[in-house]
Amino acid sequence: MAISRRRALKSLGAAAAAPLFDARHFSLQAGGLDPVVLAAIAGVVLPAEADRPVAVAAFMRWIADYREGADTDHGYGNTRVRNTGPSPARDYPAQLMALDAAARAVGAADFAAAGVEPRRAIVEAAIVAANIERLPARPNGAHIAADLMGHYFNSPAASDLCYRAAIGRDACRGLTGSENKPAPQPAGIAPR
Repeated sequence: MAISRRRALKSLGAAAAAPLFDARHFSLQAGGLDPVVLAAIAGVVLPAEADRPVAVAAFMRWIADYREGADTDHGYGNTRVRNTGPSPARDYPAQLMALDAAARAVGAADFAAAGVEPRRAIVEAAIVAANIERLPARPNGAHIAADLMGHYFNSPAASDLCYRAAIGRDACRGLTGSENKPAPQPAGIAPR
């Protein structure tokens, strides 16, 4: 059976691209990440009191809803409307593959299968290697772990947890009752 030049080039191109994309962790069609891997990252970067599954779901939703080239608000004192840049998720597949490789180097099957302490050390090393000194206010793609932390720590749920009160930052509460302190969070209950 003869193979056409076009078919041979397509096969070679697909083979060359294969190591760059790991479908276990990232689906371009679905715009999502593997929640098991994100839960493993959240397990070492988010507070134990946080509702980690909710935080992971919110992060995944933010990434899935991100639209490149969308108009943004011009901001206070600036008349120029800006467009969003490339998706911060564009570098996540390579970052997740690096986390898996680091976990395999310490004897785990993959990152999610590693113990808490090895995962923590792997993520710390990755953040240092990415030269991240501050958490982003919104995901920027520098590293998935920093983006997850930045997304969570800038959320109303993180504010509620920090102050142990139902502040509901960014919620439209109206003026009725605004003179009262926010209700305290019950002990042992993670805020939503």
